[in-house]
Amino acid sequence: MPEILHVGKIVNTHGIRGEVKIVPNTDFADQRFAVGAKLTVLTTPPVAVTIASAREHKGLPLVTFRGYTDINQVLPFKGALLGATGTPNVDLADDEFMYKDIIGLDVVDTAGATLGTVREILSPGANDVWVVNRPGHQDLLLPYLRSVMLKVDLDNHKVTVDVPEGLDPEDAN
Repeated sequence: MPEILHVGKIVNTHGIRGEVKIVPNTDFADQRFAVGAKLTVLTTPPVAVTIASAREHKGLPLVTFRGYTDINQVLPFKGALLGATGTPNVDLADDEFMYKDIIGLDVVDTAGATLGTVREILSPGANDVWVVNRPGHQDLLLPYLRSVMLKVDLDNHKVTVDVPEGLDPEDAN
């Protein structure tokens, strides 16, 4: 069975004609949520869907699924994760990575001390922000900047970072 990647979450319905609002969790939202794209609503049991229409509203994708034309048909999907198989057909530069390759990497500082693991990637605007889960501590939010992300080593499953002064919430205590 192919690997299913979590690419978003259905957070609400929109209108009465079966449209749903999605918070993307993918680096290629324009391809993942395009008309004709095949997704899986990760409910029990999972439901395979195909996007019938897609548009953006307030910065988030609004889509309808083929065969789902009424709000009552999509209400059970509210809160469900969306999955997709395969990787979009894109060429990445040397300093670009797929979300699936980054999430789960071990994060170490310049001295080699382990800080935690990348839990998720946020895309608030100009730069992505990597959320580093640190057991027993607050999450560390690291902007994806060359001055912060010194080396991403996918082969050894780790990223070396230089945490800017004042960015670590534990320093404020």
